[in-house]
Amino acid sequence: MQRFAGKVVVVTGAGSGIGEGTARRFAAEGAMVVLCGRTEAKLRRVAADLDAERTLVQPADVSERAQAEALIAATLARFGRLDVLVNNAGTVVTGPLLELEPEAWRRVMATDLDGVYFCTRAALPHLLEAKGSIVNVSSVSGTGGDWNMSAYNAAKGAVTNLTRSLAMELGEKGVRVNAVNPSFTLTDMTRDMAEDEALVAKFRERIPLGRPGEPADVADVIAFLASEDARFVTGVNLPVDGGLSASNGQPRQA
Repeated sequence: MQRFAGKVVVVTGAGSGIGEGTARRFAAEGAMVVLCGRTEAKLRRVAADLDAERTLVQPADVSERAQAEALIAATLARFGRLDVLVNNAGTVVTGPLLELEPEAWRRVMATDLDGVYFCTRAALPHLLEAKGSIVNVSSVSGTGGDWNMSAYNAAKGAVTNLTRSLAMELGEKGVRVNAVNPSFTLTDMTRDMAEDEALVAKFRERIPLGRPGEPADVADVIAFLASEDARFVTGVNLPVDGGLSASNGQPRQA
């Protein structure tokens, strides 16, 4: 299946986890892929397995406007067009609000929300020209609350509603905007969680499919939303959560 042959895709946070899985999925479907992240060594590791002629490594901190704009400029300079933007870069800080320092709050907002804004704003003229697509990586934490994750909940909640707003704004102009909302997914960011057997057992009990997600589980849905198979889909925040959001929150009963 080569749904993205001749298409150019930018993936932020592509050095590991969902971003890496997404970049690999698009590359496997024929896309020219721009790998963006803050750590060049991680991006180079991913790129080593991809076709060099169809891959661009572009280190950037998308929480900085100038670097987000440079990312899009480098994409156009190398490939001459842009068809898909995947806003995946993210970070999380946990703890009670009174223990959350303003610097930590701003760090989460800057990466998880400002980065989406800066990249989208820079990419939009080119996506409008290509009648392209944006896929944001939000979270189930963007549709409901978590204990001691107020900054992450606030940022992802904003991304969730920004997705809806942009879909309404851009639909008649030919650009679709959607988001995926993963639950607990096995990535570098969740390594500590994955090593806590008691916590993982709690997740398994709450997730109907009985396991945490894998990056490929999310990447496959991102590729679907970006493809022509989803040509009449926009403004969707699609749970990729093993059925977690099917629950009303009450505990399992015999």
